Amino acid sequence: AYCQDNEISWTNWDLSPSEQDFLDFTRRVIRIWKEHPVVRRRKFFQGRRIRGAEVQDIAWLDASGREMTDDVWSSPDVRRLGVRLNGDAIGEINERGERIVGDSLLMLFNADKDAVSFVLPATTPEERWETLLDTADPWVPSKRLRAGERYQLQARSMAVLRLNCRKEDLRRSADWGPMG
Repeated sequence: AYCQDNEISWTNWDLSPSEQDFLDFTRRVIRIWKEHPVVRRRKFFQGRRIRGAEVQDIAWLDASGREMTDDVWSSPDVRRLGVRLNGDAIGEINERGERIVGDSLLMLFNADKDAVSFVLPATTPEERWETLLDTADPWVPSKRLRAGERYQLQARSMAVLRLNCRKEDLRRSADWGPMG
């Protein structure tokens, strides 16, 4: 098509409303990826513990908010899980030799045909989780929930939440809107 100057190689830049929504959603996902170094790691997760703490660089959680046991992992009917990525345990340095630290994220996955209520994990009672994205309704306003509260995740969807957000972060995420 490179040598065709006709409909074979023309690109229609007039997006339909559904195509524009998909573009906006993609921009939002890319923005989350760019702003959170914990999802851009250069090394694979090693499950190692941070010295003196019970938090790991990655934790696989069941819907009750607890780490998955070997029995749960081995169960053939597990269709929902959570992944906590610790932004303090990235274990990498940037090009200036500074330690890379970011927000901790929680990704909730539900491959089941029914909605599930996830208990948000807690290390301390003061922890708060902010919704960055929920694929069941990508444009619903961000919510802040306490650790230990329940997050209702719809069928066949996923959500991304950020730990202990600051007021300025909430203002910024409210500006994301459809155009990101």
